Amino acid sequence: MRVSPYALLVDVVMPSKIASPAEIHCVGKWTRRTDGIRRWLMATEGARSFGGQAIVARDLTKSFGEGEAKVTAVKGVAFSARFGEMLFIVGPSGSGKTTLLSMISGILRPTSGTVTVKGADIWTQDSDQLADFRLHTIGFVFQDYHLFPRLTAAENVAIPLLLRDQDWNESITAANKYLEIVGLKGRGEVLPVKLSGGEQQRVAIARAIVSGPEILIFDEPTASLDGDTGKMIIDFVKKNVLNEKRCILIVTHDARINEYADRIIHMEDGRITGLDKGSE
Repeated sequence: MRVSPYALLVDVVMPSKIASPAEIHCVGKWTRRTDGIRRWLMATEGARSFGGQAIVARDLTKSFGEGEAKVTAVKGVAFSARFGEMLFIVGPSGSGKTTLLSMISGILRPTSGTVTVKGADIWTQDSDQLADFRLHTIGFVFQDYHLFPRLTAAENVAIPLLLRDQDWNESITAANKYLEIVGLKGRGEVLPVKLSGGEQQRVAIARAIVSGPEILIFDEPTASLDGDTGKMIIDFVKKNVLNEKRCILIVTHDARINEYADRIIHMEDGRITGLDKGSE
């Protein structure tokens, strides 16, 4: 079951339950955990010499169930991702890609192993700190977009800023700026139902980058798009979103976009089976 990353971020909110911008702002005030942010900053202080490594995963394993019903979705995976690169994780459906992504992004706790982001082990943090980590460090772009249907494009993009309790008008202004960056100038007042699949994906990208996260995670970003539109979206991300201070992870089984990767990790049956250079 796919869950909105913003629902996971605040632990309670789902898109279908948001009826108005005012409700988002209330959630933002509730979610702004100052103590958690302070603890996270203290945890990462002194871990500044991470040598350009954005993410380091070591011996990650995730199992579900017990006894005869136990299923291990990820089995001893280890890899690193650097700032300034677009790293693809590819493999067939059921190979453990999304489970791995969820552990890296602080959503799903591993059964064993560690995830280090900017030099700090995220799974030593408590639930409040993890929520702050997801809010301030990670940007999500998921296959099904997870746009709030009753909110305009600009209001959807503004959500991460409102969750930080930023001013409403300033947040909408910033949202429209980022909509322009992704090629949707003048579309801020449009509801998601009036947008094409490619336009909805661009709104999701704008929402993911509006708060300046250092790590962007895309889960099957082209699965709901035709081939040409999918390639256009990934080409745009490579040229306009990736930079030397940002790391982008893309989980996909769409070989049509592999040409845009800097490196490609291959997964099968929960394990890494190979590593290729992409467009380097």
